[in-house]
Amino acid sequence: MATSTTVCPECDGRIRADGDEAVCSECGLVVAEDRIDRGPEWRSFADDDRDPRRTGAPLTRSRHDRGLSTEIGHTRVKGRKRRQWARMRRQHTRARMSSKRDRNKVYGFTEIRRLVSAAGLPDSLRDQACSLFESAQEADLLCGRSLEGFAAAAVYVACRVAGVSRTRSELVADAKADANELRAAFDAMNRELGLPVGPIDPAEYLPRFATELGLDATVERAAREYLDVARDEGLTNGRNPCGVAAACLYAAARDDGADCTQAAAADVADVTPVTLRSSYVELRDR
Repeated sequence: MATSTTVCPECDGRIRADGDEAVCSECGLVVAEDRIDRGPEWRSFADDDRDPRRTGAPLTRSRHDRGLSTEIGHTRVKGRKRRQWARMRRQHTRARMSSKRDRNKVYGFTEIRRLVSAAGLPDSLRDQACSLFESAQEADLLCGRSLEGFAAAAVYVACRVAGVSRTRSELVADAKADANELRAAFDAMNRELGLPVGPIDPAEYLPRFATELGLDATVERAAREYLDVARDEGLTNGRNPCGVAAACLYAAARDDGADCTQAAAADVADVTPVTLRSSYVELRDR
């Protein structure tokens, strides 16, 4: 405690620091006080005071409570203490989710986080998918429908809005919902929420398909030229964008003499060889 004077103005006694006050040791006069904590603004849980961690995890949309609630961890206790801690942990968990609506949100957000992690998607897309799920819940779209389907649909819509090339079949492969549940949830969200999603651009799939097929950048550039022609001729209207992208890559690979079969291109795009062949024939004729 620093003070501007070292002697008491009343009795000329010695001033000593007592907590946040400067007190005369002779007469007890409080000469000055300072209520400001001059220590660090962070708290250290380590063995020393050099740990600069200040707070917990940042706020996130991927938690039903934005990450503000605390959790009671597991400690190495035995007997009666262990049962007491288990009861406290159980009651604390129930208090965090006070309604069925919160429980559904926790389950949906957990499924979204799992899907995003399995698909290797960024955290920003995860938060956007959680916001979409919450909007669907607020619009009462979840009643009578699959929570897993809405979680998968929210991730799919977030991919569509962000321009990330992920097909429904790819998400269904990792999701707990099937294709019908995802489609029903997507249709309900698109109808009631007015999602800003338009037709999928086949160009979004070209880089990923080219990488999986082992084609170089020259073939990918030629495939983009084929895709421009397909757009101008209206061949992309009403067709599977994955099939169109695979057909353009197959046509470019044939021109370049690269090793790429119709079956391999169709397998990468998750379409049948017949679908790819029909797009390729029309593209070749034009």
